[in-house]
Amino acid sequence: MNLPYFISRRITNDSQSSFSSVISKIAVVSIAVSLAAMILAFFILGGFKETIKNKVFNFKGHLEVTKYNFGNSVDEQAVSTNSDFAHFYQDIDYIDHIQTFAHKAGLLKTKEEVQGVIFKGVGRDFDTTRFGPNIVTGRLFGFKDSTYSQEVIISKKISRSLRLNVDDDVFISFVQNPPRTRKLHITGIYETGLEEFDKQLIIGDIGLVQRMNNWADTLVGGYEVFIKDPDRMTEAEEDLFDIIDMNLFVDKISDKYVQLFDWLNLLNQNVAVFLGLLLVVSVINMISILLILIMERTNMVGVLQALGSPRKQIKKIFIYNGMLLIAKGLLWGNVVALSVAFIQDKFKVIPLDPENYYMYFVPIHWDFTMLITLNLLTFLVVSLALGIPTLVVSRIKPIAAIKFD
Repeated sequence: MNLPYFISRRITNDSQSSFSSVISKIAVVSIAVSLAAMILAFFILGGFKETIKNKVFNFKGHLEVTKYNFGNSVDEQAVSTNSDFAHFYQDIDYIDHIQTFAHKAGLLKTKEEVQGVIFKGVGRDFDTTRFGPNIVTGRLFGFKDSTYSQEVIISKKISRSLRLNVDDDVFISFVQNPPRTRKLHITGIYETGLEEFDKQLIIGDIGLVQRMNNWADTLVGGYEVFIKDPDRMTEAEEDLFDIIDMNLFVDKISDKYVQLFDWLNLLNQNVAVFLGLLLVVSVINMISILLILIMERTNMVGVLQALGSPRKQIKKIFIYNGMLLIAKGLLWGNVVALSVAFIQDKFKVIPLDPENYYMYFVPIHWDFTMLITLNLLTFLVVSLALGIPTLVVSRIKPIAAIKFD
C-alpha cells in the first residue's frame, strides 16, 4: 500500500472538518477558474485571428501577382493572361485557385452625395464560394457574353453613406483623362467588417475596367492566388517568384496589410502575459492553501513523526493532497471551459459590435492541441510549486506538534 497516497486521499475526502473542506474547495475553484480562463482566452483568440484572416484571404487571396509599379497609383499595369503561369498553375501543388482582378479609382455620384471609391473588377474565375458569406442583401452581379456587365455590389458602409439600396442605379466617374462616366446597377450589398475594404471597394465586371483602360480581353491588373495551406504562405511566395515572368511581382497579403496582421500578432503577446499572470495566481493560491492545510494538520504531522514516519514520507502526503486538488480543479476547469465554448460556438450568445471587432459575435476556434498543452502546463507548474510549502514539514518538531492546538 502507498501510505502517503492513502492518507492524502483521506485528508482530501475528509468532510468532518468544515475548515479543511472549505480550503480544499477554494483550491479546486482557483485552479478551475484559472484553467477555464486560459482555455477560453486561447479559443477566443484563435477564433478571432482565424475569422479576421479568413475575411482578408477570402476577399484578396493569400498572394497577389502584379506587374512592378513604382508609382502610387491605385490602377495596376496590365498583365497578360497568356503567360505560362496563367495556363499551368494547376500543376503547382500548393495552389488551390487563382482569379484575375483589376482596380480603378472613381467617384460614385447620387443626387445628394459624392464618394470616392475603388472599383474592383473580377472575371468569371471569381470564387463566389469564398466571397458568398459576405453578401448580406441581394445577389452577386452577373456577366454578359458580348460586352461588360454594369451590375455591381457595394459595401454596407457605402450603402449607408450614399443611401443606396439593392436595385438602385448610381453613376460612377472614373479618374482618368478625360473622365469617363458609366451608369451602374446595384444587385447586392456586402459587408466584411474590415474598414480597409468596406469603406472604399465596390465589385463588378473586370470587362468594365478593361474598356475604361482600353485593354484587350487578355489583359488584367493581376492575379489573386489562393493556396491550400496559409501557414506555407512565405514558402509559396518564394517558389512562385521563381516561376512567374521576370516583369511580375509576388506580394503576400500579410505584407500588403501589415498593420492588421501586426495587430493580430500583438494579441498573442497579450494572451501570453495573461497566461503567465493566471499561472502565477494559481501557484500563489496553491502554495497558500497547502500551507494552511499543513498548519491545520500539525497534530497529525507530530503523531506520524513520533511513530517513526520519515519527513520525506510526510511531505509526500501533502504533495499528493495538492496534486489531487489540482486534478479536480483541472477536471472542473475543462468542463466549464468546454461547456461555455460549445454554447457560444453553437448559439452565439455573446454578441460583439462589428464596428469595433469586425464580427458580430465572439468566435471560437477549437484548438485541442492547445487544450492539452494548457492542462499539462498548469499541472506541471502548480505541482512543482507544491514543494515550497512542504518545506514547513521539516521545521515541525514532534513534541510541539502533538501539543499544538
